[in-house]
Amino acid sequence: MEKSKSFRELIVWQKAHQFVLEVYKITKIFPKEEIFGLTAQFRKAAVSIPANIAEGYKKRGKNDKARFFNISEGSLEECKYYLILALDLEYIYNDCLLNSAEEVSKLLSAY
Repeated sequence: MEKSKSFRELIVWQKAHQFVLEVYKITKIFPKEEIFGLTAQFRKAAVSIPANIAEGYKKRGKNDKARFFNISEGSLEECKYYLILALDLEYIYNDCLLNSAEEVSKLLSAY
């Protein structure tokens, strides 16, 4: 198995990046009064997932790598809560992103 040359080659990063793009898409429809609240928090947590994967990719030690991947997992769990909240507040009407979040979660756990 050939070693990847860039974090961009990692399937987990690709799926996490796609999740961020989907989060940005759905948060565009959130109420304007949420721009500095839920919208900003949700986007920040989502961006943290692939960003920490990218940062952890370059770390040399297993413990360092694991720490950054663990931060990604925490940010992903935070996003899952924001999805539940958005549903309960009726800002969105289905949990389509939960499937994407679960897929990223499984990939992170496997990595």
